[in-house]
Amino acid sequence: MMEAILQYFAKLSPRDQRVAIIGAIAAALLLVVAIVMPLQRRVGALEQRVEHKRDDLAWLRSMAPQLANLRDSAPPPLHESLVVVVDRSARQAGLAVASQPSGDGGLNIRLEQTPFDGLVAWLGQLRESYGIRVDSAVVEAGNAVGTVNASLVLHAR
Repeated sequence: MMEAILQYFAKLSPRDQRVAIIGAIAAALLLVVAIVMPLQRRVGALEQRVEHKRDDLAWLRSMAPQLANLRDSAPPPLHESLVVVVDRSARQAGLAVASQPSGDGGLNIRLEQTPFDGLVAWLGQLRESYGIRVDSAVVEAGNAVGTVNASLVLHAR
């Protein structure tokens, strides 16, 4: 086939040969510009993405010991009912709570004229020591300065 092309090219006039050569060069440039360069840009972008992912992986590996420590320091599961733990810890914190179980395994809590700082400290202790979380809270100013009235819904992990 190459011989047939060369024979055809040899039969062309010098002017037509120049046009054919220029056309071949233009087609090669068009091929490079239209196909090779976009592929090269895409490969470069993918290489940057891979490098970014490697950096992320290195960071995650460096954080693995800290994450393992967090998992190991997680509070143990409750061996008592939520009501018992909340009532006992509230008494230890000097808070008077009225509690009522909710239908979804949670506990509705009501506190009246409670020191705000004591409430926040108690909720932090519930979270840290027992893994009890606050699902919803309504907190209103109390009658005395620094006190609040609060309605909370608590759930164990």
